Order: sequence, then C-alpha cells, then structure tokens
Amino acid sequence: MTRRLYGSTAATDTQREWFRTGDVPVAVYGLGKMGLPLAAVYAENCGNVTGVDVDESVVEAVNAGDCPVDREPGLPGLVRELVGRGALRATTDSTRAAEDAAVHVVIVPTVLTDEKEPDLSAVTSVAADVASGLSSGDLVVVESTVPPRTCADVVEPMLADRSGLESGEFGVAFCPERTSSGRALADVRGTHPKVVGGVDDEATRVAELVYGELVANDVIPVSDAATAEAVKVFEGLYRDANIALANDLARLTDELAIDVREAIDAANTQPFCDIHEPGAGVGGHCIPYYPYFVLNWLHADAPLVRTAREVNDAMPGFVADRVAEGLAAQHADDAAMATNGGDALADASVAVLGLAYRAGVAETRASPGIDVCERLAERNATVYAADPLVDAEGVPAEDVAIADLPETDLDAAVLATAHEEFEDIDWPAFDPLVVVDGRDALDLSATDHRQYTVGRGWQ
Repeated sequence: MTRRLYGSTAATDTQREWFRTGDVPVAVYGLGKMGLPLAAVYAENCGNVTGVDVDESVVEAVNAGDCPVDREPGLPGLVRELVGRGALRATTDSTRAAEDAAVHVVIVPTVLTDEKEPDLSAVTSVAADVASGLSSGDLVVVESTVPPRTCADVVEPMLADRSGLESGEFGVAFCPERTSSGRALADVRGTHPKVVGGVDDEATRVAELVYGELVANDVIPVSDAATAEAVKVFEGLYRDANIALANDLARLTDELAIDVREAIDAANTQPFCDIHEPGAGVGGHCIPYYPYFVLNWLHADAPLVRTAREVNDAMPGFVADRVAEGLAAQHADDAAMATNGGDALADASVAVLGLAYRAGVAETRASPGIDVCERLAERNATVYAADPLVDAEGVPAEDVAIADLPETDLDAAVLATAHEEFEDIDWPAFDPLVVVDGRDALDLSATDHRQYTVGRGWQ
C-alpha cells in the first residue's frame, strides 16, 4: 500500500515507519555523479527507489547491478547490493516512475546558456514528467542547484498547472546538494548538515522528516524554499570570492618578492582568517556557474560577485603569460623572438597537463586546463594536452597520453590539474623546460627546468 506524507495526520513516528518500510515509494530523477549516490542512500534507508535517467546505458548498467559512476568509493558495491535485493531499480520511463512514487527527488543539471543565463530546461522537463503522475499528498524535492525562488515561482506553479492539482494538495521543497565527487556517499549520508525548506510549512515538515531518516547529521529547516536555494548559491559565491582573493594575492608574488602561499598559510593561523588557495583557475559545474544565478537572474547588481568571477576567469591567461615570460627569459638572445613579434609563445611547443577541472574527477565543465589550452593556442603555440581521465575532443590541442609527451621537442609545460598519475612523469628526462605549476604540486628542484608556481613565483 502506497502511503503519502504531505498533509498526513498520522503520528510522526508512524510516518517515519511508513518511509523506512518502503510504503512511501521514491523516484530519483537523474542518475549522474550526484544522483546515483543520492538514489542509493534513499534506497538503503527505505528499500523502495526507482532511479530515472534519459541515458539507456545508465539505466541498463544500474539494473544489471553495475555502477556507471567512476571513482566513487563504496558506490559500486552498494548499488550491486541494493539492486540485488530489489531496493533500487532504474528506468527511462519517467511518467511511469512518477505515477508510482509518493516522493519525487529532482537532481538533474542546471547549466548556463551561451549568454550565461541560468538554463532550467532540464529541471522543468523533469517537473513536467512528475506532474503527469503527481498525486495529492506527494512531495517533490528539488536538489538541483537553482536560482533562488525557482521552486516557488517556477516548479510549484508548473506542477499545479500540469497535474490539475491545487497548490496545497502536494508539497514542494528544496534540499541543497552538498556533495563532492569522490566522497558523495559520505556527504549524502551526513558529512555536513542537511538544509531543507519548503514552499509551505507542511512541505518543510515532510522534507525534514524524510531527510532525518537519510542522514546521520543534523537536518536544518529554514524559513522557505527560497532561503534553502540561497544557501546553496551563497556557499558557491563564498568560495568563488575567496579563491578570487587568493588569486589576486598570488599576482602580487613577483612585485613583493615573497612566497604568497607561505604568507597565506601563516595568516590562516589567525582564527578569523581563512584564505583559500590560489591556482590556475576555478572549474566544475558549481562555482563558475552559481554567480550567474544571481548576476543574470536577479535585478539587483552584485559587483563583488561579478569581480570575483572576472578575477578567476582571468587566471588561465595569467598562466599563459607566465609561460611566455619564462620562455622569453630562457631564450633572451634568440633572434626568433624578433620575427615572432616578441611573443615567446609563437611556435613554442607547450604541454598542458590536466583537462579535468579537478584532480581525480572525469569532468571538464569550465575547466581551467581547457582555457589554458585556448589562451596558448590563441598566441600560436603548439599545444599538447594530456589527461588520464578525459580526452581533448573539442580542445585546441593535440591529445596525447602521458607517456607520449614529446620529450625532446617540448619547450614548456603547465600543470593545470594535479592528477596523481602526473606524479610518475620523469621530469629529468626532458630537455630544460619552462614549467608553470598552477596547483603547487611539483618539486623540480633536482632538474634544470625553470619553474613558476602560482603563488610562489619563479623558483
């Protein structure tokens, strides 16, 4: 028997028991790097979850007990166990899943248009499917990161319009996804407190009840869904602004003739100081996107948010400049400099190590490594890109394996992503290079390479 929680007058303990015993079927829409771990945690706690994805290969893999998400510790075994005992299944039929479920969890990507405006099409597409099977008493939880007021102004009215139900017959709540690739299971289970906020008080109550069964940490109910949506966006804005500060400080390295990273580390021993690390740029599907959930969604201006994004977007160009600077110093007497218009990058061969936005994660969205490739190619360098997890398709660079880096023909290298596989590179085997380390991960003291580390300067 299907039980529904929104508007239920049963005792709270009874409702929790309904959820734990699978009487409240759950559908999770989106089985990607965050969605599949979330579906698995729901399934291990309630034993009755249908995962929905548009990718047939993902659905087939899950139903076979396989895990299509790589490098997520504990997830393959958990998926296999859950599918084996019938607690988790997958489908591409979102309408059927919606008809069967009483709790609907949306965790699909929110991207940006070419004009950097929030694109809610994936969220609204899922909302339309949910609406086709929505019943009175259902709860819809959005975990996709969205601009504040999306649940109240977009999702809830759309569900009401498409389902024929009145507002107040079903619940809509927002729960910020607070997970990172490589530790998603632990994060979903409660590394951090969970935040929930509903379009109305009843939705908040039900969301708090559900997530209280999922996580070992606290569940923090906030005033409404818009507040919960803002929590997630604000977390990203804080990190973007803090990293921008670190990158601004890193640019002072040469003029001050100090190791800025050392100064940051010492400054951070004061309890009210928490400066992040500088680097080659900020990538991924979170931090570079969330500023535009404010800048290109709300009417009010946010100059600090805008400036932080501009600073971080400029770091790949800063890295390219340092490569050119090093090459110019290394070949100061080279007559070719004059014929190349004074830009040492022209006709130079440069390897960019890392196209994934973060070490150990096969994701290239907004990757600084790709931007470094583009900045170098714009200045007529010959660019080689090496990454153990992703290829260079669509990147202005020749895709090479780490072992195939041209040892004798290379003029410079950039470490854009500190994959552990790069630790095995035989740096002494290369002719003297200019090496720009964007992640403070290389020790080339035993070589003749000219090294620049972002935040430490020339070494």
